[in-house]
Amino acid sequence: MRTGRQQRPTRFRLDSARLVLRPLTDDDFAAWSEVRRRNEDWLVPWEPLRAPYMPDPARERSAYVARCRARERESMNDAAYPFGIFVDGRLAGEINLNNIVRGALQTATIGYWIDRRVAGHSYMSEAVVAILRFAFERLDLHRVEICIVPRNTNSRRVVEKLDLRCEGTAERYLQIAGVWEDHLRFAMTVEEWRGRADELCAQWLAAT
Repeated sequence: MRTGRQQRPTRFRLDSARLVLRPLTDDDFAAWSEVRRRNEDWLVPWEPLRAPYMPDPARERSAYVARCRARERESMNDAAYPFGIFVDGRLAGEINLNNIVRGALQTATIGYWIDRRVAGHSYMSEAVVAILRFAFERLDLHRVEICIVPRNTNSRRVVEKLDLRCEGTAERYLQIAGVWEDHLRFAMTVEEWRGRADELCAQWLAAT
């Protein structure tokens, strides 16, 4: 059994059929701020409540830069790998591989959001496949899961298009908008990935 990687990537870019995934930088602040502020009503109901004393990185550049530094440290420590999602060179959302646990577990979770203006084009399902390939083939993880509030039909469509396995409901699993919400847990193991990688990559990543 593998228990870790020999070489840890710290800067990386993932390409799929229509997307570029890369870590956000300080120079992305204006684009990120515009997308986040314009989509507040669309996104905030599905996110953890931000403490009132915490600055809003969508409105304060210094807070955004601090967020970038924190994400860089997470990647360097093999704790998480964050990506901005770019469509035709424009920021369209984010997808993050979070909560990486090594040792005997070798697992992580995926979280994501997308600009409402480009929703409905299956971009996020494509991004998820790119992240799954990264997780299993470059990070040597064994299991990846995506946890979704049951009534969040938009997020559920992402995993349903990919036919990810649903493991059931985790009651009061995460605090979302100030409420401890149940979550459906969708997962894939590396054994499942190996059995479906050719199919998923051909359909979503153009075998890149």
